[in-house]
Amino acid sequence: MQRLTIDTAYLAAVLARLLGIPSPTGYTDTIVREVCLEIERLGVPYELTRRGAIRAVLEGRESRPARALIAHVDTLGAQVQRLKENGRLALVPIGTWSARFAEGARATVFGEKGSYRGTILPLKASGHIFNEEVDNQPAGWPFVELRVDALARSQRDLVHLGIDVGDTVAIDPQPEFLQNGFIVSRHLDDKAGVAILLAALKALKEEGARPEVDTQFIFTIAEETGVGASAALTNDVASIVAVDNGTTGPGQNSDEFGVTIAMADQTGPFDFHLTQKLVRLCRDNDIRYQKDTFRFYRSDSASAVVAGHDVRAALVTFGVDASHGYERIHMHALRSIAELLTAYTLSSVEIRRDAEETSPTVRGFTRQPMNEAEQPPGLADEPDPPEHS
Repeated sequence: MQRLTIDTAYLAAVLARLLGIPSPTGYTDTIVREVCLEIERLGVPYELTRRGAIRAVLEGRESRPARALIAHVDTLGAQVQRLKENGRLALVPIGTWSARFAEGARATVFGEKGSYRGTILPLKASGHIFNEEVDNQPAGWPFVELRVDALARSQRDLVHLGIDVGDTVAIDPQPEFLQNGFIVSRHLDDKAGVAILLAALKALKEEGARPEVDTQFIFTIAEETGVGASAALTNDVASIVAVDNGTTGPGQNSDEFGVTIAMADQTGPFDFHLTQKLVRLCRDNDIRYQKDTFRFYRSDSASAVVAGHDVRAALVTFGVDASHGYERIHMHALRSIAELLTAYTLSSVEIRRDAEETSPTVRGFTRQPMNEAEQPPGLADEPDPPEHS
């Protein structure tokens, strides 16, 4: 099946709206409600788990072996670790990210009496006071603090404001959508993935396309802390494709353009057959792609497999520059992934045996190529050509 056309204006508008909703892990109710409303607008039925994971189902001609496409709505953030005597807040991170990227960030702390704005600052923040000590101080979460934009000059003042240990701190995304297609913002991981899933779902609904098997569009709520899709899958799901950020930079093969297909993350290789199918779909549909492996990274796919789900798992990513920092992506990658997801959703099921969790026979089980590659005869025996001076 050929890829469907993606409404990139819709994709960008949804992404901008999602970025405007604070959603650190553990504080995701508002964004869950927004995604549910968007799914309703698209006319797709869904169900909501107790804690807020969403499963929207595009019904297929058969129910099994069901497929799932996954992105997460939660983001990085912080929590109040301690109320300091100077009226400021010590913080610990939600998720894994460097305090280097927290310095100077505008933020919102959600207290018992309501929210307050503030700025995360290094302990020595003024050059007029500390001179070169500003540049020489160490980096790390013990060396930053949140200055609350309220009358808070003591620990007692903070208590009076209703701020306490454990309160959630959301970091401002500061998004910019540039005319050349680049998008710069915090939390593109993984709100861009959520927008991709919704754009693909919109294209499929408008086409009136019915997949061969049920396809679930799953939105998880705790990927940044390692939980992710571990508790979001139903037993009829046989394969999952997570959409998340790739890592562009030295030593990596990810790109801000096209689809980056992850071959492995820190938990090990992804499913051979599912990954190769995604590669073939990119080739057949003229979708730019590249492959990469991630050493210090895991996703919803890894969370599901580690939790014990016997599913084929794959990961497709949009290349992010400065992931978990001031992130940058390009609309080309978002569109490309959405196109791939439509082609995958409408593709035929090749491993029919996956409809059942177990089988009493090896018949129908998959095969991986073991044959030696063909080479022109005698090529390996030919001497190197002479060097010319």
